[in-house]
Amino acid sequence: MSTSGCVRCVTFSRVGQVGTVDISPKGVVGSMQRLLATAQNGLEVIRFGGLAHDVESSPFEVVERRRMYRLRHYFPDDTSAGRPVALLVPPLMVNADIWDVNAAGGAVGILHASGIDCWVIDFGSPATEEGGWERDLADHVLAVNSAIDTVCEATGAQVHLMGYSQGGMFAYQTTAYRYGKGVASIVTFGSPVDIVAGMPFGLPYGVVSEVADFLADHVMHRLPITESMVRIGFQMLDPVKTAKSRIDFLLQLHDREALLPKERQRRFLNNDGWVGYSGPAVADLLKQFVAHNRLMLGGFVIRDHPVSLAELKCPILAFVGEVDDIGQPAAVRGIVRAAPNAEVYEASLVAGHFGLVAGSIATNHTWPMVREWIEWMEGNGTLPEQIVPMQEHVPSNAPRTAATRVVHTAATLAEAGAGVGKALEGLASNTIRGSVEMAGEAARALPRLTRLGMIQPHTRISLGKLLNEHAKRAPQKDLFLFDDRVHTNAAVEVRIDNVVRGLISVGIRPANRVGVVMETRPSALAVVAALSRLGAVAVLLAPGAELDRAMELTGVQTLITDPENLRTAAATGARVLVLGGGDTRQLMVPTGDRVIDLEQIDPSRVRVPAWFRPNPGLARELAFILVIGTGDRLEAKYITNHRWALSAFGTASAADLDRRDTVYCLAPLHHSSGLLVSLGGAIAGGSRIALARPMDMEPGRFAEEVHRYGVTVVTYTWTMLRDLLDAQVFPAGHNHPIRLFIGSGMPAGLWRRTVEQFAPARVLEFYASIDGDVVLANVPGAKIGSKGRPVPGTAHVELVAYDPVTEQIHVGDDGFARRCADNEPGLLLGKSVDGGDLSDGGLRGVFRAGDAWWPTENLFRRDSDGDYWLVDRRDTVIRTARGPVFTQPIVDVLNDITPVDMEVAYGLKTPSGILAAAALSVRKGFKIEPGDVTEAMRALARDQRPDLVYVVDEIPRSTSFRPSATAVQAAGLPKAGPNTWIYNRETDVYEVLTDAAAAGLFGGN
Repeated sequence: MSTSGCVRCVTFSRVGQVGTVDISPKGVVGSMQRLLATAQNGLEVIRFGGLAHDVESSPFEVVERRRMYRLRHYFPDDTSAGRPVALLVPPLMVNADIWDVNAAGGAVGILHASGIDCWVIDFGSPATEEGGWERDLADHVLAVNSAIDTVCEATGAQVHLMGYSQGGMFAYQTTAYRYGKGVASIVTFGSPVDIVAGMPFGLPYGVVSEVADFLADHVMHRLPITESMVRIGFQMLDPVKTAKSRIDFLLQLHDREALLPKERQRRFLNNDGWVGYSGPAVADLLKQFVAHNRLMLGGFVIRDHPVSLAELKCPILAFVGEVDDIGQPAAVRGIVRAAPNAEVYEASLVAGHFGLVAGSIATNHTWPMVREWIEWMEGNGTLPEQIVPMQEHVPSNAPRTAATRVVHTAATLAEAGAGVGKALEGLASNTIRGSVEMAGEAARALPRLTRLGMIQPHTRISLGKLLNEHAKRAPQKDLFLFDDRVHTNAAVEVRIDNVVRGLISVGIRPANRVGVVMETRPSALAVVAALSRLGAVAVLLAPGAELDRAMELTGVQTLITDPENLRTAAATGARVLVLGGGDTRQLMVPTGDRVIDLEQIDPSRVRVPAWFRPNPGLARELAFILVIGTGDRLEAKYITNHRWALSAFGTASAADLDRRDTVYCLAPLHHSSGLLVSLGGAIAGGSRIALARPMDMEPGRFAEEVHRYGVTVVTYTWTMLRDLLDAQVFPAGHNHPIRLFIGSGMPAGLWRRTVEQFAPARVLEFYASIDGDVVLANVPGAKIGSKGRPVPGTAHVELVAYDPVTEQIHVGDDGFARRCADNEPGLLLGKSVDGGDLSDGGLRGVFRAGDAWWPTENLFRRDSDGDYWLVDRRDTVIRTARGPVFTQPIVDVLNDITPVDMEVAYGLKTPSGILAAAALSVRKGFKIEPGDVTEAMRALARDQRPDLVYVVDEIPRSTSFRPSATAVQAAGLPKAGPNTWIYNRETDVYEVLTDAAAAGLFGGN
């Protein structure tokens, strides 16, 4: 220690430290005063929780009290007419005083001073409100909905709806729920929409989703979040900042004047501002918006009503906090994709989550911009420069996690080093995230494939059993959506059991074959499931099809139908059971012994017989019968429970379906794609099912329901998507939630148009044989037109050399079948998995003695990569004088010509022999020339090119949307003229068919 010449101060010097202490009388007195002030202020804080201040809340009156909320009207004495109206919504865990925490410098103070009429919703604390701990998210959305009605009625004006954090989510949801009625604009502050894009603190979504789903199902309904838990939780989100603020407060405790301006805000954050969070509301949040991301995808549920943010059409302003770790910028900016029909703007501020609405940044920037936004919306000002149209992807160097905050701060001192660190941190983060997602996909697929591999002929497995398992596991989970209504597992289970009792009462027993003639509707699903639960066989018949012949073919004596198809079903003379439409509708045919209305049967009065065992179906037993084809080609296909389960679990695995998906079933249940892929895959994957009405639906309805239901997967058959593409319901670049189209039979050109218009969605094309257990899937989707490869867990396949003319398998000198070389057409075989009865078309001793195989009805080729391509059906190969000509390659080549709408290829009988003919229709607004056909056909070998190609006005389609070659043939021979072209094998071009050439081909016809 050393002293210098001044007697009033002493200078201390140590290694690394130099300090000066004022020991003058004035200095000592000042220190004593400071110590006394600290003690006095500290005692006040201990006794009263804070310092007394003269900052008063803005005046308000409660104009409406309801069980869910109180509606505050601020500055009620101001009766100025014609003012803009703002309705402010707080988040659930924060007190409604958040809008007035800075008094004159807060939201209501600044907005009122600007001539804006302010109203605030106060949800209160669940700890003090009646039934508060039982509230769910729908209660709060409906509360906001009611408050909007009240404010609009009281003011006669539309409201500018504003919400902070989850309050902003409520603003989005409520406006969508009421289709924008009464809302002039939406303003949100740090309100996340796309949870996947911006998980708080950079956590991997796959892990968070699984945890959130578990908590929602098993924990949160029993464990509400109290006020103290909320307060401690928020403080732990940034412990460094919390500790620093408390230390700063203690160091300034002597200076009362410096502390008072921020005292109200400090007390709000430390204690007064937090309220509890009811368990059901937390469960809803975790389930719908974290685990399933439905705010982004659409299809979140408000009281059994599916809603999508695509319904939003009013202007939106979203405030983005660049250093907000809760409402991360990427998550907040998800609104621009979730609300494609709205004009979305953003204002970006360097602020955290709380700083967006309270504090100096909010006072100086947020609320002045909100004021100018409302003035601009009211037509009285210009849009501030800081408010710009929102862009989905905005590059930002703002730190995203607590760890990167430290790196970001250090970067100001070591910019280059931090840049490298940031790159490494991003690389590691993306790698971990990708690994987690891949592990999640594998974890979903493995149990399905394991269960599939464990199925034996005696295993109990059926549609009814899987639905029963879902109902036991998650009774309140959504199962399917139809006509803007959501039906849970529990509700569907009750409906199925009631239908079972109704069927028992009219004499339906296990193993009975019962025809189902119904449009796609909930009752159709309930009937099919009820027959499965009863152990009966559902014979699925297309409405309007050849019912008499189909019934004779399948041995059906009883039909179940809906009111729309009752007259057709009754005309067959069979006993008809009517289901659907409720018990108050009028039937077109009188009821009696032959027509029974199942809706009039009281299930509680039905005595369940002793023989009834629910879900008795074994894997080897017949579950469904499908009737395919028309006319002379009408045939029945028999599907066992094992065959159905094979397609169901195979589809779920190949498409990676899970509980986050909503599968839109365009394919009807009477089609194999609807029964095996759509319904089966969705149930096996635990996904929601959105039932679409018959596809005479308007394309506009498809667009609305895709958004409203949050559809991620769309099923199809054949050319079903053609009408939607022509209508351009989603123009290229339009945001939508669809990630995948799955089905079978899509032509190559239509496939290409689909992926172009619905990018980034892809197509997953399936092939499922009716006989045997063959399932192929083109999972990558890179090879358009290919059927892909065998799905793991399904039958092993082989391609054998086959003569389509003699219909014989080619064998070698040893008598065993010859396997096809690469790209050689052959017959597809599936190995018999159970070694059962092969007398009905099976094969033994194909490649070695004693082996067992099922031949499919189709011919394929396999390319050098191992992918399979459909060549033809065995019965549609064109047998010309030059040899067999395969129809599918012709169809694929023609469909890939841009002007071509639909096409068919068939064998045309003429006096000179059978010709390979192809008919095509042209898309509206396009024109096709013979040169287009010539160039396209160069992809085929000369002997595989059609002899004739001609244009028709329209190609009829079957009920499954397959272009009908039979109907085209029935229309007559092609006519000579500029739209009919014949292949000149000498010049290798297609030329116009002249009258003379036509006479030579067709004789006098």
